[in-house]
Amino acid sequence: MSYFYLAIAIVAEVIGTSALKATEGFTRAAPTIIVVIGYGIAFYFLSLALRHIPVGVAYAIWSGVGIALITLIGWLVFKQALDAAALAGILLIVLGVIVIRVFSRAA
Repeated sequence: MSYFYLAIAIVAEVIGTSALKATEGFTRAAPTIIVVIGYGIAFYFLSLALRHIPVGVAYAIWSGVGIALITLIGWLVFKQALDAAALAGILLIVLGVIVIRVFSRAA
């Protein structure tokens, strides 16, 4: 169940972060509300996940998967360009998360 909570935290954080651009410096109410709710849900479910997942492992997975998803959203939604170095770096982050999840006894 802890990894399910972590997945919810990741999705909520990605939603909140994706809405940040639309807040225009927190001057637009609707996107700002989405950011606040998204981060609130993210931190709540991260706290639940931390009951059974070590904080370093949870944060590594949360941030790694979040980075990959936000980069994908930036590319698809905001038409942000990714060069080979950016793609290689993201691939290494994703591979790091896989290594932690598959091979680490701490996870």
